[in-house]
Amino acid sequence: MNSENNLYINGREIAIESEKNLLEVIRKANIDLPTFCYHSELSVYGACRLCLVDVEGRGINSSCSMKPEPGMKIKTHTKELRDIRKINIELLLASHKRECTSCVKSDSCKLLEIASKLGVEDVRFKKSLMNKGIDSSSPALIRDMDKCILCGDCVRACDEIQGIGVLDFANRGSGAVVVPSFGKPLGEVECVDCGQCARVCPTAAITPKSDTQEVWNVLDDPQKYVVIQVAPAVRVSLGELFGYKDGENVTGQMISALKHLGFKKVFDTSFGADLTVLEEANEFLGRIESGENLPLITSCCPAWVKYAEQYQPEFLGNISSCKSPQGMVGALIKNTLPEKVNVDKKNIVSVSIMPCTAKKFEITRNSAEFKDVDYVLTVQELGRMIKEAGLVFGELEPESFDMPFGFKTGAGIIFGNSGGVAEAVVRHLSSNLNGQDATVSDVIELRGSNGIKRKRITVKERQFNIAVVSGLKNAKELLNKIKSGEESYDFIEVMACPSGCAGGAGQPVTHNSETVAKRGRGLYETDKMLQLHNAHENPLIKEVYESFLETPGSKIAHELLHTHYKSRKRFEGGISLIQSGEEKKKISVCVGTSCFVKGSQKLLNRVVRHISVEGLSDEFEVSATFCAENCDKGPTVVVEGEIINHCSFEDLKKKIDTFRSE
Repeated sequence: MNSENNLYINGREIAIESEKNLLEVIRKANIDLPTFCYHSELSVYGACRLCLVDVEGRGINSSCSMKPEPGMKIKTHTKELRDIRKINIELLLASHKRECTSCVKSDSCKLLEIASKLGVEDVRFKKSLMNKGIDSSSPALIRDMDKCILCGDCVRACDEIQGIGVLDFANRGSGAVVVPSFGKPLGEVECVDCGQCARVCPTAAITPKSDTQEVWNVLDDPQKYVVIQVAPAVRVSLGELFGYKDGENVTGQMISALKHLGFKKVFDTSFGADLTVLEEANEFLGRIESGENLPLITSCCPAWVKYAEQYQPEFLGNISSCKSPQGMVGALIKNTLPEKVNVDKKNIVSVSIMPCTAKKFEITRNSAEFKDVDYVLTVQELGRMIKEAGLVFGELEPESFDMPFGFKTGAGIIFGNSGGVAEAVVRHLSSNLNGQDATVSDVIELRGSNGIKRKRITVKERQFNIAVVSGLKNAKELLNKIKSGEESYDFIEVMACPSGCAGGAGQPVTHNSETVAKRGRGLYETDKMLQLHNAHENPLIKEVYESFLETPGSKIAHELLHTHYKSRKRFEGGISLIQSGEEKKKISVCVGTSCFVKGSQKLLNRVVRHISVEGLSDEFEVSATFCAENCDKGPTVVVEGEIINHCSFEDLKKKIDTFRSE
């Protein structure tokens, strides 16, 4: 051991290696200092003051924000440090809604865990709840701010991982809160429902919205025929809730549990993934032939699609029109199963188990009489249902998926990993067009947890550039490079969650990145154990085409398996700059990012000044809005419902004069 690069922790000599802060060195020494606000993938914040240590000659410091230096002498659990940590926890508990026995996160709450580890048996401070209420406006997430400990994890995750910044701190001192923009409910701002805020939240301040009671209700209804589909990444994470090793595949026990719960059929979303490969590859080759709407961007991730609709509408024509695998299986269930089981379509209830909170939003897209999927449960919700039913998960006899939507290839399984969709498409193109199966060396660059991965492949002597992105901040970076002409691609896979669905917010709660990596490895190992690895080799996919869908891209395939997108407002309503009134003519100037950079702010200032100087305040109401859904045509102004694109002050003044002369 090179003592020149060592420090001392509680008198024991520890080597400094590649650790970026003192906390990592301490944890390497098998001392688990408690933290709320420290996540290796987020910036250092140092707010919770739990990882405090006593550094000789420097006093008490937070270890997460201190760089390790040779010769340091550190103590981690003196009486003073233990007392400070206990006081900090008691202060948090004093302002916390302590309904632990009925809390949805009671088995994974870090506040509860740390309080227990530190021996906090009593809270000596006066209870100071603010009764902020519960925000249930989002279809995917629930916010209970009386359980917020102001650690800032959600704020940084939304900003640093997704680059959106939906949440931030407001007010000061004891009145400080974490809120969405302008204090609006979460469902009314630009949230994409990815749930990364809930993933990092140490308490139940933000959690996936639960639909378990609704599913129990339909399972108890004798008139309903309830079926379920299970996403690829679920099988390698559900076991964590029942003591299995991280990443262990528990498919057999999972299916058995679902049938015990009362589901009539259990299908595999991986079947839909195989189907997606064929439809998407057909779409890709069509675009290559026409040279239009390239790059093709995948559509499997609903958080990414919503992000594009809100922030990158100029790329909507590039996104594949394919529904996600969940949507494809749901559509086939609703349109083929009723006849097979002799049940009226209105009594078929389709449920899915997803590692993703955004899937709860995705099912609201379908405005048809019958939705593709009626309810989405996360892995966390499924675990609670299994426990509520009293099933001894580890003792259940394994069972198998039901046909035809239960058969899959390895290509469908790897959809649960970042890079899996792109790899499945490469496998298909290589085998179907090049006449030879892709090798691991052909696709290895598409795998892994890097935020942006790039690969060039050759199909029929033509080269194609492929990119794989996870994390929406990385997606924004890549799209900006495409817009600037700096980079060019033919095919892009985007997943909102780091590492893809394996790291989804609906998965069992973990604060260990290695757990997510093991889930990913579990999917690749499952792929290896299957006999078929290319989507077009799935015999039941072929059967569905022959008996029902005809061919990839057929009219009926487009009707059932494809969808469309629209630009979405990022903010409901606007901010009135001239007092509103029922009889006034309404002028709305978009000040969203795209319009702002085109001069909408100056335009807004000029029109407000013009209305005031000309004494027209009794006739016109002027407001600033945050999206007029014409991002590529700004500045955009709406006057009494009429949209004026590329609007100048002269254009707007003419319109105002027109109304005055009427």
